[in-house]
Amino acid sequence: MKRLLLPLLCLALCLLAQADTAHPRYVFLFIGDGMSIPQRSIAEEFSKQVGRGPLAINSLPMQALTRTSSANAIITDSAAAATAIACGEKTGNGQLGLSADLSRKLVSCAEVARDNGRKIGIITSVTINHATPAGFYAHQPSRGLLYRIGLDLIDSHFDFFGGGGFSGQHDKTDDEQYKGNLYDLAANAGYTLARSREALLALPADTPKTLALYGEGALPYAIDGDANAPSLADFTRKCVEILSHDNPNGFFIMVEGGAIDYRGHANDAAGNLREVLAFDDAVKVALDFAEAHPRETLVVTTGDHETGGMTMGFANAGYGLNLLLLENQKCTPETFDARLKKAKAERADFSFEDAKALLARDFGFLFQEEKKEDKMFIRPEEAKKLEEAYQNGSLGTAAKLILQNKAGIGWSSGNHTALPVLTTAKGPGAERFGGFLENTDIAKTLKDLL
Repeated sequence: MKRLLLPLLCLALCLLAQADTAHPRYVFLFIGDGMSIPQRSIAEEFSKQVGRGPLAINSLPMQALTRTSSANAIITDSAAAATAIACGEKTGNGQLGLSADLSRKLVSCAEVARDNGRKIGIITSVTINHATPAGFYAHQPSRGLLYRIGLDLIDSHFDFFGGGGFSGQHDKTDDEQYKGNLYDLAANAGYTLARSREALLALPADTPKTLALYGEGALPYAIDGDANAPSLADFTRKCVEILSHDNPNGFFIMVEGGAIDYRGHANDAAGNLREVLAFDDAVKVALDFAEAHPRETLVVTTGDHETGGMTMGFANAGYGLNLLLLENQKCTPETFDARLKKAKAERADFSFEDAKALLARDFGFLFQEEKKEDKMFIRPEEAKKLEEAYQNGSLGTAAKLILQNKAGIGWSSGNHTALPVLTTAKGPGAERFGGFLENTDIAKTLKDLL
């Protein structure tokens, strides 16, 4: 009898292990919009230099290069990329949750998870009806149909939405499908609305359905340091708390670092890497949860495409890479220009000499002759560019360019590129995210696991 029990016990343990691998109870998918290998590498090197240590997203053991093309272009937009990652089928640029010929509705992995009894969370650092989050719940021929995408959000009956608001399109009365104010419709559908950081953090764990949206635009940029705004990690932490409460069936949570893409379009290296760090902080929330549920939790990180053609190396910097210099930038160029405009409005005699004090404060520039050996010293030719930019109203942009040239960061585009992205994973089922993938493989695997 004992001889029979041991093989049976081993068989049972093997079957249990296979079951865990095949069907993780808790699944996190993190998408860095516009984030490829350069963004991950630059942010990690900066993180290590400032004492934060390596990025969590780069520590996940399984790794795969991932192709990002859409059905009709080698360079994808976020709508087609989100559809591929969410639904497992390529569609045309600008299209959401529909086949390339617009003849069929596609089913996302989030919808599969919902229909299998799991709770669903969708989180972003930009607007909640933006292309990437919408790829998981919307079915529209154009990403520009923001009001209708909002209707699809409500109709999805997902359990938690968090991020920026409806892009100001919540009450588009001239839309042919207008049904009412989206916030009112959501409340009538049973969603609890939380419109501030305080309201988000105060939500009880047993909140049945949540719509936690801050403002009407994207969340404030991480580099601007708005303490009143919820962070991506705040949303993720609260989402996990609510979706894991009294829930034996598990959950699927998608978290997008959408503003990485925005700072890529702006060719703003300092702003970009801080968005990657904020994204990484949200991933750490998931990994902390996974540590408590190691056999039941899968964490996957990826990007939808690369933005900006970001490079580690700039001709004028030789072989140097001085990423620590980027710590000197304290705000986005747009925020700097707004501060400069305010200062000029308050003083009629405000001059470029006065602007130098703002440049020193927000970009760390040094103008004193005795500091000429310091990397942050502004040389005469650089000062000339700054003064010209001051005169034409683009001083923030000029300062950004000079700083990242000193740091050794270059850009090839203000738009998306065809560069493959990196997918990393940890947990049961992670072994299926290795090698070389199409973006559609992510959805196919997640659907199978869910």
